[in-house]
Amino acid sequence: MKITTPWPLLENTGLFIVILSATKELSCLLPPCRRENIVVGDLPVPLLEGARGENMEDWPYRVVAFAGFFIIAGIAWAVGSRARLNGKTLWGSLVLIWLMGGLTFWLPWSRAGMQWLNDVLVALLSASQKGNVFLFGPLALGPGQALPDGTASVGFVLAMQILPAVIFFSALVAGLYHLGIMQWVVRGFARIFYRVMGLSGAEALSASANIFVGVESGLTIQPYLQAMTRSELLTLLTCMMATVASTVLAIYVIALADVFPQIAGHLVSASIISIPCAILISKLSLPEDQTPETAGQLPEDREQPASREAHHPNPATPPSNLMMALIEGGGQGVKMAVSIATLLIVVLGLEAVADLLLAQFPQVLGAPLSITRLMGWLTWPFVILLGLRPEEWQLASEILGSRFVETEVAAYFTLAHAQAMTPPAFSLRSLTALTYALCGFVHLASMGIFVGGLAALIPTRVRDLSSLGLRALWTSFLATLLTGCVASVLA
Repeated sequence: MKITTPWPLLENTGLFIVILSATKELSCLLPPCRRENIVVGDLPVPLLEGARGENMEDWPYRVVAFAGFFIIAGIAWAVGSRARLNGKTLWGSLVLIWLMGGLTFWLPWSRAGMQWLNDVLVALLSASQKGNVFLFGPLALGPGQALPDGTASVGFVLAMQILPAVIFFSALVAGLYHLGIMQWVVRGFARIFYRVMGLSGAEALSASANIFVGVESGLTIQPYLQAMTRSELLTLLTCMMATVASTVLAIYVIALADVFPQIAGHLVSASIISIPCAILISKLSLPEDQTPETAGQLPEDREQPASREAHHPNPATPPSNLMMALIEGGGQGVKMAVSIATLLIVVLGLEAVADLLLAQFPQVLGAPLSITRLMGWLTWPFVILLGLRPEEWQLASEILGSRFVETEVAAYFTLAHAQAMTPPAFSLRSLTALTYALCGFVHLASMGIFVGGLAALIPTRVRDLSSLGLRALWTSFLATLLTGCVASVLA
């Protein structure tokens, strides 16, 4: 089978074939052992009992993904400032990345925990549909569903079936903040990141907050933003864009639930693993060459807040009670849902216009030019480094590249559609790797949102933030690729 690539050099040199041949020879040297399959929920999960897997064909691609992890990290350093690196941050992030990956994919008790988390999130998502159905009736029902009176769904309607979940989860997160639960979890992660990776206190706190919220994470360290170094600001932006907020998690769960039964737990896992990946890439690209203001201790350790509302996402006017917190959180969710809808309408419309213009040019490789194809060609080498199979490269590169313009929402729905075909477009391992690699706000619109949001908090640092915007888009892209490589190796 001939593999067509946009670069003749890759075809002529056969570099990838050499890598596969070498890794296959290496796999023959591994001691004989076995791998069994157990089932967690509806998804078969491999249980490692030695070095040889049930399907040895995957081992060469896993080795490619493992090598790809370090190649991507090397690219981040090579095109960055190439300054002296902090050894503790470098080694600490590597330890956390692979430790979290091992916990996610290999240990039975951690997989059971992830299954429980997945069930909780899916149950919450199902519960959120009650209010949605009450308001919109059959419009809120997914394809194949029906009301108690027999009224059938009209089909898939994203605005009515997906976006209301954003409102519900936004209210839920606001309620958890008001009760002090979210702050406790965020501080726990912050202490781990601070001690293991040697970050400044502000970096560690904002990084941990990014597991659950987006641009709001800047508010958790607002008193320290003005004095943050350029390296700290890049780390903050990279963590924002390389993760997804819990308020929009429901969109991705709904998109992939039918083809990836444990998707909710894996998305949470991907967002957590992406934090040390984002820190590693940002520090490789722009190492710290100054002394941060919060070096040496976490902000919470220096000043105890007078109340739990001090670290609420909107500390200026904290809600007076739980119901007010839920209402305000739901209101923020409405704004977020409208923003997502607006973004999709505008971006997809502009992409269609661009495709019409590109269609006027001569066809390339038997197909007209399009934004998706162009971005796919740019991401093609990185898809290879993810350890996907050659027959998956073209579609995977188009999905991964489309995220820069269409956002990860459209990319996840495209991935789900491809996987629902017969036969599925991707193997289970490749699907997991792509799901992890897509888990981040890595697109042009988010760059504007995050840079603009931070600029509103620290207007005197607009020049620094503007100059770091495109670099943060690049580093966050590489960080999500690292997360995908981890999943490709260990899944």
